[in-house]
Amino acid sequence: MHPSFCRLPIFNRSRYCKQAKIATLDSVQACSFLKKEFPLFPLIKVDDVTHVIQLAVAPVFLLTAVGTFISVLTSRLARIVDRIRILEIKQEELALEEAAFKDVELSLLGRRLLLIYIALTCKVSCGLIVGMIIASAFIDAFLAIKLATFIAALFVLAMVAFIGGLAAMLREIFLAVQSTRASMRFRR
Repeated sequence: MHPSFCRLPIFNRSRYCKQAKIATLDSVQACSFLKKEFPLFPLIKVDDVTHVIQLAVAPVFLLTAVGTFISVLTSRLARIVDRIRILEIKQEELALEEAAFKDVELSLLGRRLLLIYIALTCKVSCGLIVGMIIASAFIDAFLAIKLATFIAALFVLAMVAFIGGLAAMLREIFLAVQSTRASMRFRR
C-alpha cells in the first residue's frame, strides 16, 4: 500500500495509513512502532503461543483428575442418598432393636453425606481455580501484565483444595467401612 493512499478520504483511513507506514519500515522499526501503537497487545510469536500451551497442559491433566474425582464422589453421594431413602421407607417395618441400629446407621450416613459434600466443594473449587490458572497464564503471555505471583498463589490454593477434597473423601471411606462392619456385627 502506497503512503499516498493515506490522503484518500475513506472510512477506515487511519487503519490503512498505519498499514502503509508499517510497510515502509524495516522489521525492527515496525516492531517498535507496533509496540507503541498497541501496548496491551505485544507482538506474539508462534513459539510464545506454543510455550504457553505446553505450560497449560499440566493444569489440564489436573482438571482431568478433578473431573474423575467429582464423578466418583457424585456416585458415592447417590448411593448414600438411596440408602437413606430405603432406611426411611422401612422405618415402620423395623423391630425395636433394628430401629436402634437404623438410627446409628442414619447418623453415620449423615456424617458421610457431609464429608462427600465437603469433598465435592473442594474438588469443584479446585477445578475452578485450575481454570483460572490456565486463563491467567494466557493473559500473562499475551498482555503486558505480569501475573506470575498471582498464578503461583492460585496453584497453591488449588493444591490445598485438591488435598482437602482427598482428605474428606478418605474420611468418608473410613466411615463407610465402619458402617459396613457395624452392620455385619448386628446381623450375627
